Amino acid sequence: MSGPTQTIGEEITDRRQLVAYLEAGCKPPERWRIGTEHEKFVFRLADLRRVPYEGPDGIRALLTGLQRFGWTPVLEHGNPIALAKENCSVSLEPGGQFELSGAPLETLHQTCAEVNQHLREVREVAGELKIGLLGLGFDPKSRREDVDWMPKGRYAIMRRYMPLRGKLGLDMMLRTCTVQVNLDFSSEADMVRKFRVGLALQPIAVALFANSPFIEGKPSGYLSARSRVWTDTDPDRTGLLPFVFEPGFGFERYVDYMLDVPMYFVYRDGKYIDVAGESFRDFMAGKLHNYTGQRPRINDWSDHLTTAFGEVRLKKILEMRGADGGPWARLCALPALWTGLLYDEGVLDQAAELVKDWTAEERERLRNDVPRLGLATPFRGRTLVPIAREVLALAREGLRRRARKDNCGEDETHYLAPLHEIAERGRVPAEDLLEAFETRWNRSVDPVYVEQAY
Repeated sequence: MSGPTQTIGEEITDRRQLVAYLEAGCKPPERWRIGTEHEKFVFRLADLRRVPYEGPDGIRALLTGLQRFGWTPVLEHGNPIALAKENCSVSLEPGGQFELSGAPLETLHQTCAEVNQHLREVREVAGELKIGLLGLGFDPKSRREDVDWMPKGRYAIMRRYMPLRGKLGLDMMLRTCTVQVNLDFSSEADMVRKFRVGLALQPIAVALFANSPFIEGKPSGYLSARSRVWTDTDPDRTGLLPFVFEPGFGFERYVDYMLDVPMYFVYRDGKYIDVAGESFRDFMAGKLHNYTGQRPRINDWSDHLTTAFGEVRLKKILEMRGADGGPWARLCALPALWTGLLYDEGVLDQAAELVKDWTAEERERLRNDVPRLGLATPFRGRTLVPIAREVLALAREGLRRRARKDNCGEDETHYLAPLHEIAERGRVPAEDLLEAFETRWNRSVDPVYVEQAY
């Protein structure tokens, strides 16, 4: 989750300013970039417990140790809660999940190099602190009450509000990890096509990356417990956003949606003001109960856009949000999948053709069934396996056409290799973890802290 912006910007007096903010994200293809974000759990090697914020082996100590690599701390009430360096940041999810928000880069080669550099730095400091980092979509062992909350003001507000709007919001905050990619668009029409393809194909990504079958030390009945959590987390701001597929969808329609997505907070003078449940529409009218007579600035709109949690999120970029966290190789595979599908016009056309007649009911059924069934989910008389293979073939073609080569002359297609293997086997990563649990792990999840660690 993003941190607050640091300047308040212009006062918002007209809805048109909100639309213009999104329109400003339009870029010509030569300026399109790839931004990758990934989260990981931090745990003690001695007892496999999640680390707290304080203490000699805590999150604060990890943030402090990373500063040797040129990272600058970001403070909130004197506590380091993030790190910044050039166009990158390291931030904390509510339960101390450690997130890299990567720079917008031109190629997947650069993206993967950035991921590798970050993991090398984190592993060096973590080794000194005797802590480890785990790549899964859902914490395999910890209970909610076992996880320490990070000292960030926005999380205190969300912690209070989440249980009012779903049963699993606190699990989302404390016990999940993801990998996502942020991509650009050239125009409103281009944004709409990418948004629709991204939403429709998100269940395919959920299946390919399904990597969270355990809850509190036992099989949960789901292959992606993380994705299951999102089906019961605040319906006002989550889901497949069916209005995106309606005629006339564009920046204005998304603004109308966000005007009515309940707010969490207003950030002023280093403090979070709790306005949870009130609308940005009321804010524009000066009618917030806890902030009476005040009107929003452009930073408030920027912050508010980060509090919508659809399977695809629109800001000045499009964020693809469906995948579980996972091991090293799949951190590069996720941006490869979506870059290949969305950054070549011909491939995007084919992807749009593939999903154009999928109904809202079918898309919703996939969203609900895939976390449990993965690639075995039935769809139109077959499973998702052949569809996943077709999607990966399109992504591969998109990357081949990009022809972005590294210093050895290799293009970007090889980053899809882990996903091709999954699709060819028709077996998602979580199924391998469950088999290991029942056989060589002797029904213990503890070995996952070795086999899925970075």
